[in-house]
Amino acid sequence: MESSKVIHAFYTDDEVLMDAVKAVIAKHHHIEEVFCPFPVHGLDKAMGLAPTKLAITAFFYGITGLCFAIWMTNYMMIQDWPQDIGGKPSFSWVDNMPAFVPIMFELTVFFAAHLMVITFYMRSRIWPFKEAENPDPRTTDDHFLMEIPVHNNEAELTALLATTGAVEINIVDKH
Repeated sequence: MESSKVIHAFYTDDEVLMDAVKAVIAKHHHIEEVFCPFPVHGLDKAMGLAPTKLAITAFFYGITGLCFAIWMTNYMMIQDWPQDIGGKPSFSWVDNMPAFVPIMFELTVFFAAHLMVITFYMRSRIWPFKEAENPDPRTTDDHFLMEIPVHNNEAELTALLATTGAVEINIVDKH
């Protein structure tokens, strides 16, 4: 049976945390998670995390909004209820496309923004009434927490983390 123990190393400075992450990774230990009160620039690269693919989904959501806008303007203004506005008859979508550019732009942004929020929440497993998974409330205020799984190397990890500037080191049973 695999151990469910983890080491929680607390830091009070983001630069010290970055140096500690680099030191732990250099010694070939796996960092399960880092909890921070604010985003730390470069932490994802220091941890060796793969780049996110959310930008690709944003592009496809924007394309979906653009296609919806084209279909909507064609259906409403050309097929369903064509109108002669200012002497410009609406018999062709292509002839009237410049008038539809603001609608196409707005729906592209609308679809991308709203669907990205939903995607982010689903990907992050955040939904209404979900209980927080934060292991220590101080990480929402002024502490940074590095969580490292223990595999019969408690003494080695503790000694390593003590040299990195950790202000507190705890061994915790995760379950």
